[in-house]
Amino acid sequence: MHLPLSTQPSPHHPAGTPVRPEENHVDLDPAEMTKVSNRLKRAQGQLAGVIRMIDEGTGCEDVVTQLSAVSKAIDRAGFAIIASGMRQCLTQPDGADEEPTLDVAKLEKLFLSLA
Repeated sequence: MHLPLSTQPSPHHPAGTPVRPEENHVDLDPAEMTKVSNRLKRAQGQLAGVIRMIDEGTGCEDVVTQLSAVSKAIDRAGFAIIASGMRQCLTQPDGADEEPTLDVAKLEKLFLSLA
């Protein structure tokens, strides 16, 4: 089943960006997400530097070293998001009166997507 797409703006989705309402919605810790956002902004700057290095003809070893740093920064951001939202994202109560349980298969899939 596919949910209808919405194009309503939100803090996480600019105006016009398709968003499936309530699908995978998680309230992540704002303080943690500020750290993640800062990490991704640094990675964005590093990536711009890598592109500049390529445009300027910088040697292969230096380009690959910097590209590896960008990749690791992005991976760390992904792991931080997973760690911060694991309880909200990956737990599902078995019944109305039961405690949530960890969906290990879903967790494994998320971690492997970063590999």
